[in-house]
Amino acid sequence: MHRPPPSSRRLAAALALAGVLFTVAVVPAAHAADRGTGFGTWASLSRTGWHGSMRFGDVHTYCIHPGLPVATGTTTDHGTTSDVNGLSPQQLVSINYLVGTYGQTGDAVQAASVGWAVKAIVDRDTTLHSWGYGGNELTEAIDYIMRRASPENSGAIQERTTQYLSEAQNIPVPRVGGSLTMSMEEDDPTRGAVTVDVDPTATGTLRLENATFADTGSSERTGVQGQVAYPILAPATASDGGRPYIARASGSFTVRSAAIRYYSTPGQQESAGPVDPTTFTLTTQDASPRPVQFSPQIETVATIDSRGRFVDEVTVSARDGVWPRHSDGSFVVVSATADVYRTNAFPAEASEIPSNLSPVAHLELRTDPKIGAGLYRTSTTALPGPGVYTAVWRIERTSQDPDSVANFPARYFWMERFATPAQTEQLAFSPPPSDPVPTVTPTTAAIVSPMEPSSSPTVPAALPLTGVSAPPLLTAGGLSALAIVTGICAWRRAQRRAQPAAA
Repeated sequence: MHRPPPSSRRLAAALALAGVLFTVAVVPAAHAADRGTGFGTWASLSRTGWHGSMRFGDVHTYCIHPGLPVATGTTTDHGTTSDVNGLSPQQLVSINYLVGTYGQTGDAVQAASVGWAVKAIVDRDTTLHSWGYGGNELTEAIDYIMRRASPENSGAIQERTTQYLSEAQNIPVPRVGGSLTMSMEEDDPTRGAVTVDVDPTATGTLRLENATFADTGSSERTGVQGQVAYPILAPATASDGGRPYIARASGSFTVRSAAIRYYSTPGQQESAGPVDPTTFTLTTQDASPRPVQFSPQIETVATIDSRGRFVDEVTVSARDGVWPRHSDGSFVVVSATADVYRTNAFPAEASEIPSNLSPVAHLELRTDPKIGAGLYRTSTTALPGPGVYTAVWRIERTSQDPDSVANFPARYFWMERFATPAQTEQLAFSPPPSDPVPTVTPTTAAIVSPMEPSSSPTVPAALPLTGVSAPPLLTAGGLSALAIVTGICAWRRAQRRAQPAAA
């Protein structure tokens, strides 16, 4: 069913009711205070007064407005505040110390003593003279009243009040907040410290990320205090695949509050209850990423190739298994060098290079920033001659690229042992080649009949099987063949002369 809009009067009434409801929702709760622990008469006004605490629920509160009536009426809890009646931070922290340390008690002497000390902190002059005492001594003013309220406890209350007041006045106003600082050792980025700068009275808990405390191995520490540096370890294993990494620290700290829980009763007393310590958090992290440090090492297998070069197959690896990377993901470059030495015989393996040897060749290696660890092949130029050769590799921090140096431990130096079997090879003496001897293919000489006039023997123009031409044959083996033919002809003529003539 259609309803007409409300009239302006009804609308105004609705808004007013909403405002009242909102006001009720945000106004602090008000309840009547109850008698707490102490001595005297629980009444707004009396001959002896009330010296002790007032209870608001489970909380013991104490007067902070000397001279006003006891808060027997409806009392409002305003919560925690550091701004009440112009009280200074020192007054507030002293009051909070007393009502929190000694005030929550069922001991009447203790409660009365806290009450007197709190009033003296707030307004000493009014506290002394509100009940007719005319002097200037707090203990005398206490006795002046307590002789009527509880004479047998007057002395104890005077003594404790003096003690409590002295303690409270020596409580410093704490500094809320502070700082944490993360440091890193220049030569070893896995080490450093987190320094806490907070109020000396503050205590808290520190938590580390990508690091642990050096003395405990834990990433969390309780009971942390101000002005202390805690050594930490930030292992390279905290990095992401060898990339630079950042250690972080966070802390949660508490200090005594320079504030009170404030209660008020219209036309009567104002009182203070204790408040919890003030809590604050601090964080920090490395000013710059920690480079991953490693200890590269080398394994080698050497040969001498057919061209007389010393060839090395070099496997480069990280001793701890982590090869560092730059922030862009590329691998840190390792530079290594080797000197090659020659001896006449196989030398003995040793940790040092014999002092009487000098290098005869040199090898260099730079790892690939796209590969990092792996197998690399390198060689010398032709070796100077026969002998036994051995190479000795070394890796030095001081020989690395500027952007690689930080990834090496301080004073890092690695060197291969001299004359390790895998690094020792012999280049043998080769006998000189003998001179080639020409091979002559035998030929059949033509027999020339003496009856038939003959010219000089016919000689082949060339001998294709030997590759030797005719003229050399005539000057060497050719002359021998000619002599044989001549001898045979002479023998035939002699035979014919010896036969009888035919009839």
